[in-house]
Amino acid sequence: MRGAHTALDEINADGTFKRTDAAWRNTISQAPGSKFPPEQDRYHLYVAAACPWAHRTMITRALKGLEDVISVTIVMPVWQRTKPQDPNDQHTGWMFADTTSENAGKKVLTNSAGLGGPFPSSYPSNEADPIFNAKSLREIYEMVDDEDGKYSVPILFDKKLQTIVSNESSEIIQMLNSQFNEYAKYPDVDLEPEDLKEAMASVDSWIYPEINNGVYRCGFAKSQEAYNTAIDELTAAFDRVEDILSKQRFIAGDRFTLSDIRLFVTLLRFDEVYVVYFKTNTRSVANSPVLLNYCREIYQMPGVAETVDMHQIKEHYYCSHPDLNKLSIMPRGPDFERLLKAPHDRGVLDTKRRRIEDSSKVQVSISDGDEKTSLHSDVSVESL
Repeated sequence: MRGAHTALDEINADGTFKRTDAAWRNTISQAPGSKFPPEQDRYHLYVAAACPWAHRTMITRALKGLEDVISVTIVMPVWQRTKPQDPNDQHTGWMFADTTSENAGKKVLTNSAGLGGPFPSSYPSNEADPIFNAKSLREIYEMVDDEDGKYSVPILFDKKLQTIVSNESSEIIQMLNSQFNEYAKYPDVDLEPEDLKEAMASVDSWIYPEINNGVYRCGFAKSQEAYNTAIDELTAAFDRVEDILSKQRFIAGDRFTLSDIRLFVTLLRFDEVYVVYFKTNTRSVANSPVLLNYCREIYQMPGVAETVDMHQIKEHYYCSHPDLNKLSIMPRGPDFERLLKAPHDRGVLDTKRRRIEDSSKVQVSISDGDEKTSLHSDVSVESL
């Protein structure tokens, strides 16, 4: 059994950040005999508005219309010591809102080093744990006999069996997309269409290590060499994404998919947090018309903006890690979310694509007689 730890502890001897895999990897399935079948109000999501991995699940839940099917609790943004009465246990992590004590809602918290703030003990969107009345997310893991010791969000929790189904965001969003259509408001929304799965797997294979996790590899690097490698790969991947999205509307093709959600949650945080905090200042989303408009389109999809809490995003990053920001001073930033509310022009790419397809239709003559066959591909555009 591993001791309590966080991502900041996952550093190799050469100073590189190496994220460990999620430990809970069960699956909700409609298959006969499944231990975790899809059911109304059986499952609960523990998330943080600040966390990009958890944000994936919040967006997918909203786009599928699963708000009345899968309940959710949002933990507080600033990490605190999870066992403050034990001087030998210095673990810090996600805490639930204090909604009942005399300090409920008051600005009484500091960072885990006793500095910064004061931060409130609750926000209107953050609630106490509704299942166990736990004080920290760590308590949830310990109640199900977790042996990994990394108490991360998101958690997809089974209220019936009182256990964790999964804490791997990439797999949770696949389940939300495909396994709850019987209960979803928008069952026809398919974020992982069969004909795009290969393209999705291809872009995910490099966007995750070089962008999603790449920003963390920059920010948590403990040597100049480790940082240099990470920032070079991130910069090249950023440019690659920009090039792809200058030619097609979405990252895996002409339709919005889970791959776009995975990319968007990192781009959303890029200018406000990663450019400053993780030293990813070789590029900026606001300075890229292509990526800014791409983010605008996704932000403006029904239900997405409601999942964005930029204040909690910034408060978590800048105030949870005293080793990186001792006094937890939060920079004001460029108000990136304001930029996302302006109109986008991503539909132009569909028009251009149709023109290209129309111009590429060819007439191929077949030798017998005057018979001719027209060979072309008519691809319909589906977007949310």
